[in-house]
Amino acid sequence: MTAAAAPAARPWTTRQRATLGIAAVLGISLRLVLLPTDGFRPDLDQFVLWVHGIAVNGVPNAYKTDIAFGPVMVYIWGVLAAIQPAFQTVTDASDPAIRALMKAPASLADLGLAALVVYALRERPGWAAIGGAAILLHPAVIDISAWWGQYESIYLLSALGAVVFAINGRNGFAAALVVVSVMTKPQALAFVLPFAAWFWTTGGWRELVRTGLIGLAVAVALWLPFIPSGGPMAFIQNLEHFQSGIFAILSLRAWNAWWLLQSAAGGGNFVADNVPFLGQLTLRMVGYIVTGLVSLIVAVAILRDPRPRTLVIGLAAATLIAFCFLTAMHERYSFGALVFLMLLVPDLRMRWLGVAFGVVFTLNLLAAVPPTPGIASVVSIDGWMGIAGAMAMLVIMAALVIGVGRRQDLRVEVGATPAGL
Repeated sequence: MTAAAAPAARPWTTRQRATLGIAAVLGISLRLVLLPTDGFRPDLDQFVLWVHGIAVNGVPNAYKTDIAFGPVMVYIWGVLAAIQPAFQTVTDASDPAIRALMKAPASLADLGLAALVVYALRERPGWAAIGGAAILLHPAVIDISAWWGQYESIYLLSALGAVVFAINGRNGFAAALVVVSVMTKPQALAFVLPFAAWFWTTGGWRELVRTGLIGLAVAVALWLPFIPSGGPMAFIQNLEHFQSGIFAILSLRAWNAWWLLQSAAGGGNFVADNVPFLGQLTLRMVGYIVTGLVSLIVAVAILRDPRPRTLVIGLAAATLIAFCFLTAMHERYSFGALVFLMLLVPDLRMRWLGVAFGVVFTLNLLAAVPPTPGIASVVSIDGWMGIAGAMAMLVIMAALVIGVGRRQDLRVEVGATPAGL
């Protein structure tokens, strides 16, 4: 791969340091205020119940319950169970201190995301300060981690770390972190194909095999403590239970292609995704097929143009392809696009695309689970706003797919590393 010329490093100014410092203080303060709040109690109660099971039965037996997260989250919950003896008896999130502890890992991961964005853009301090501050203060990021208590930031922290390693020529470490991300939450599977294309195009088939073996070794190591109790198979069964049970729905308030169909056909009600409509073909299968085909376009673009910018756009595109075309999507599952697009703030076109996505994504979150009755009266999940939001998501996704295929030489790249990022 021919490396792009890296711009000369620029020193950080006092103003840039102050901007990032103030954002850090505000971001941490907001999170500390929100950690003890109720958030999205149904999920928090479920998470606490799972931690209780780990505290009572031990980490290796975690999958004797219906945990639908990978082993990385089990290890994190195991740490919480070890440092807080109350989990031996606590089975819900009614205690504010328990709620704060449950939300702490994701909020700490937010800080890690900001740090990685700053590092990736370190040769352009102005943009590094803006990108880091945006992660720290973005309402969607704060909403998901510190208020809802969801764990999207944790698997994205590994994925973003993989990007930083990959664009600096450390594909082995990148492959390891991709697997860590997948072993945290299954939603990270959307990242596998873009990274595989990157490994292949930057090192040939031998590099693809090498990184694949590294990833396999990491996966085996992460699952090793759970094998005696049948953890891997139980995890798959748990996923199938949720996928074919309560989540067997076209769209769980995610503004995507299926939301448009569900709104038109369901009259405001959820519509099942696993009912055959043409032989044995279901809408869930249609989602898999469309997602796979469009994702291949992204992979081919990365193979043809192995620039760091292409990888980053490809990852953002892959995230939105899965979000827009897979069924059973939750409103927060497009979060990865927000994080990856932060690396592209020096690029004017991608910067505005990121702003547009951030607005639509935030509105989707607020409409799905309004934090106050006042917001619920302004931002509606249904009606014209939901339709407009879904159409906007599809347009942004299409723009990213087109953008990943653009091969013209751009003066603005993502930072300035040896790989040209």
